[in-house]
Amino acid sequence: MYMTQDRAMPRPLATAPAEQLARLRWVLTDIDDTLTLDGRLPAAAYAALQALDEAGIAVIPVTGRPAGWCDAIARHWPVAGVVGENGALWYALDRRARRMLRWQAQPEAERLANRARLMALAEAALEAVPGSAIAADQPFRLFDVAVDFCEDAGPLGLEAAERIAAIFREGGAEAKVSSIHVNAWIGGWDKRAGIEALFAARFQPFAGVREAVAFAGDSANDAPLFGAVACSVGVANVAPFLAGMATPPAYITRAEGGAGFAEFADALLKARGAVSVEENAA
Repeated sequence: MYMTQDRAMPRPLATAPAEQLARLRWVLTDIDDTLTLDGRLPAAAYAALQALDEAGIAVIPVTGRPAGWCDAIARHWPVAGVVGENGALWYALDRRARRMLRWQAQPEAERLANRARLMALAEAALEAVPGSAIAADQPFRLFDVAVDFCEDAGPLGLEAAERIAAIFREGGAEAKVSSIHVNAWIGGWDKRAGIEALFAARFQPFAGVREAVAFAGDSANDAPLFGAVACSVGVANVAPFLAGMATPPAYITRAEGGAGFAEFADALLKARGAVSVEENAA
C-alpha cells in the first residue's frame, strides 16, 4: 500500500508543498459530496473541472454511481474518462473519433449470474434495516446493488449503513459505505483497480505515474485511492469517516463538498502558475 500520510491526522490543504501540487498531471475525484454540495453540482465545482481541463490536467471522476450516469458524464463533462460502480467499469469518450470506449471487470455471463445473489442479499438488508431502500439509480447499474440510507431514504446514519454492509459481506459480497449508499458487488475490484485498468488502456501504467496523480474524496469507500496516490485530499466532510479509515487522506480542505474541491483545484492551478478557479469563474 502506498502510504503518504500519518494515519489519523490529515493536514490542512494549505500546508501542501507547491512543488508537489505543481507536478500533478491527473486529478481523480469522487462525485457525491466531493464534487457535489447538498446533492447538487455547484457552479464553482464545474468551473474547477473546466479550469483543470484547460490547464492540461486530466480529470477522472471515480464513483460508485452507475454505468448509465458514467456514459453521460464522459460525454458531457470536461473529463478524460469516468470509473464507475466502484471500479467495475470505465468509460472514456474519444472526442476526435466520436466513439465511446468502454471496459468492464467481469464477463457478461458472470455478471448476470451474480445479479440474483445480490438482489436476494439486498432484500435481506432492507428487511433488517427499516427505512433503507434500493437506490433510485439502481435501474442504470450493471454490476452492483446500491442500498440508499441517506440520499432519498433516511437519513439513517453510519451505524445503519454498516449493518447493511455486514449483511452483504456475510453473504459473500463486497460492500462499501459511501456518504449516501451502501454499494455491494460480487467480484474482486475496487476504485483503485478500476483506475489501474483505465490508466493501462488510455495513459500509462498507474504505478509509474502516481507521483503525478491526486485524488479527492469524502468517505470510507475512497480509502483505496487515498492510499494509492502521492497527493490525497479529503474535502472537509470526510471528517466523520476518518476514525474508521486504514488510509485517510494526506490533506483536508477547509470547505465541504464541491466548494472543497474548488479550493483544491485553485491551490493546484496557483501552484502551476495558471489562472485561478476564482478568476476563471469571474
